[in-house]
Amino acid sequence: MAKPPEQLSKDRRRRPLWLDVRRTGRGLQAMLYGGLASLITLIITFWTLPQISSDGRLPILRLVVLLAVFSMLMRWILAGIAVLIGSIGVLVGGLLSQFAVVYLGITVDPGVNLHGGVEAPVLVAIVMSSVSAFVGWVAYAGSDDAYVAEVMRLVHRRARRIQPAPKTGMLIIQIDGLSAPLLNWMVLAGNLPNLGGWIRDGNHSMLAWHTGVPATTPASQAGILHGGSRHIPAFRWYEKETGRVMVTNRGRDAAEIEARMSTGRGLLADGGVSISNNWSGDADKCELVFSRAGLPNSRSRGYVRFFSSPQGAARGLILCVAEMIKELHQARRQRARRLVPRVKRGGAYIFLRAVTNVLLRDLNVSLITDELVKGTPVIYCDFVDYDEVAHHAGPTRAESLQTLEGLDRVLGALRRIIDILPHSYEIVVLSDHGQSQGSTFLQRYGRTLAEVVDDLVDTTKEPVAAVGKSEGWGPVNAFLTELSMRRSVAGSVTRKALHVKDGEVELGPKECEPQVAPDEQMVVTASGNLALIYLATTPGRVPLEEIELLHPKLIPGLATHPGIGFVVVDSLAEGPVAIGRAGVRVLRSGRVEGEDPLAPYGEPAAASMLRQAEMPHNGDLVVVSRLDEFTHEVAAFEELVGCHGGVGGWQTEAVLVHPSRWVLDEPPVGSDAVHEVLIGWLEKLGHRKDLTKPVESKVEA
Repeated sequence: MAKPPEQLSKDRRRRPLWLDVRRTGRGLQAMLYGGLASLITLIITFWTLPQISSDGRLPILRLVVLLAVFSMLMRWILAGIAVLIGSIGVLVGGLLSQFAVVYLGITVDPGVNLHGGVEAPVLVAIVMSSVSAFVGWVAYAGSDDAYVAEVMRLVHRRARRIQPAPKTGMLIIQIDGLSAPLLNWMVLAGNLPNLGGWIRDGNHSMLAWHTGVPATTPASQAGILHGGSRHIPAFRWYEKETGRVMVTNRGRDAAEIEARMSTGRGLLADGGVSISNNWSGDADKCELVFSRAGLPNSRSRGYVRFFSSPQGAARGLILCVAEMIKELHQARRQRARRLVPRVKRGGAYIFLRAVTNVLLRDLNVSLITDELVKGTPVIYCDFVDYDEVAHHAGPTRAESLQTLEGLDRVLGALRRIIDILPHSYEIVVLSDHGQSQGSTFLQRYGRTLAEVVDDLVDTTKEPVAAVGKSEGWGPVNAFLTELSMRRSVAGSVTRKALHVKDGEVELGPKECEPQVAPDEQMVVTASGNLALIYLATTPGRVPLEEIELLHPKLIPGLATHPGIGFVVVDSLAEGPVAIGRAGVRVLRSGRVEGEDPLAPYGEPAAASMLRQAEMPHNGDLVVVSRLDEFTHEVAAFEELVGCHGGVGGWQTEAVLVHPSRWVLDEPPVGSDAVHEVLIGWLEKLGHRKDLTKPVESKVEA
């Protein structure tokens, strides 16, 4: 189909006859830059390594051509045998092929001389590949990343052969953890030229929407993708019936939770694709989705492209090292400047940041591009870069904002890819929650919440605490789980080398998902500044009156603690009540005795806490941390300087950026409402097959 006028850039409408010439020019420019980068790489390698030399300048120039030819042939071979060797074969083959290309080039060229034993070509190949990645990183600094630019060149070359899709599709990009106030500030500052430009030009509109509680990715995505956010009381919770701690980004738990809430008619049910999400959205095709715990199949062109490209996985692994060094420097700078609040930024986070900000981002771009080229009706992808960095650096710190600028470049590249295609797409950008900053509960008071609870209850055993930093391990565990399931040497090695439980890899801090023995008396789970406390041996939801008999000091002790804002507990007389240090609020009737404990948290807090209190598997007590009156900082029960999960600060202020021609009378409240809005837009584009259920959406054409 022809693109609608609003999706054509001004330059393309003004000078369509020059389009092919401009494409050719860009292709020649890319070839020139690529050749120049290879030449610089070879010069550095020949200059630094005594194991390699040349008979003059001509062999070096000849080697540039040979490397380009061998690289292209190697990628064709990998693409051709991808079906036979599978996804893991492509992964391993793609990494090894980069060294093979260099090895072939330096051994075939008669003017290139190797000195040393059998280790010489291997050493040269490793150094040359590493230098090439570094040169590419320097060359593309401040512009499209090397791999993103390469993807765009490939789409340019294929544009004429792509069959147009019959209907306009929808690309939905989730920027994990981005709050509406922060996006508004970044746009005003001019730091997001692509997304900010769409808003300034009037092509897109930006509005904030309230997430409710819990303000977590699993809960918001459950609503957005399935309309089922009521099934998720927190990031992790305890189920008395089974004696298990459920963790939403753990594969087997995610699969079980999705089975509870899926109706088969999720947002992506009619031919959509789910990429790097917590849930499938009932999509037939899922890639790196926790609830499906698998990789793309071996026929995925985007996956093959990423792992076989010189700018893809091989470059990414090398740049992961640079990203780790960058993180170490930035953490040291925070310590040297004595920034407050801050947390320790070592351990596994250094590795997780490198994976999310380098490898996973580029892989997502490749997978999205593959679906755009196919004309997939609706694509939903979650980019977790900002959320992962903001947890440890702070939501408004420089390194966190830099990740947003990188994601803005990705959005610009995806927009230009769509401009190249013969079919059209509408782009929707949204977030699942925001983040709130603050020194942690442990930093402020020297004790964890579980230790405070232990002092207030009359039990013989210490409470079981389920807290930690497991959120970033989800994508890594999904990848390794699929690898371990393969009937191959790689699968066998993975199963033996890693902790595989019930067919699933579970890397990450063990305190995040503790084992709960049958005789445990108290369980405390934390999700940001929201905590759920369970009387594990007492079945069902335990009311306030019974808790006061069993543990008379517990509720008063928590409600008056300086680090706790309020406690929600179910009473037999009036249902859920919020208890603070100087007053009580009945959530259903709104009656207040003394000072309203929810007043500092804003007007939506009462409705949000009532809804959360009525969810299945919720805690017998729900605890929300203090909220600073002036800074609006919270005190997370986890060791994260930027947190989300409860209420207070920016964590419940998510954002929705959508085409301006789709008018919303008022912002949606809750992720289920966002689901209805998106369904309404898909219906307008003609992509929903089942329209028997009326959608009460306030959407105007």
